[in-house]
Amino acid sequence: MAESPYISLVRAVYESKADPAVLGEVVHPEIVWDITPGFPGGGVYNGLESVVRDFFGPLLERLESFRPVGEEYYADGEDHVFALGSYHGVGKDGTAVAARFIHVWTVRDGRLAHLRQVADSLVLDRVLTG
Repeated sequence: MAESPYISLVRAVYESKADPAVLGEVVHPEIVWDITPGFPGGGVYNGLESVVRDFFGPLLERLESFRPVGEEYYADGEDHVFALGSYHGVGKDGTAVAARFIHVWTVRDGRLAHLRQVADSLVLDRVLTG
């Protein structure tokens, strides 16, 4: 069975390791990026520029490395893709961390227009706060 084109969009984000060039191609410039409260930087970000600057900027300053790894993908036949996976990171002290996530993506005009994230924030917070 052929993969949904919407799953292909989402898969591109993870396989590129969130490469900014790829994000610029597949993510709508007016994306709503909704990060669960309690996760570092949790809140709602409006627009790709804000996501990169205001969410990823501060988060990546606190870690040596951080990347999302998509593991399973499901489409609902409409405009949503559900991605299950885990974040993999390394703290400034060298401590490795893996935290599970569920991302719900909404596609609009052929691009990713909304992300709603739920993640295991406790394990990441422990690495960030020592």
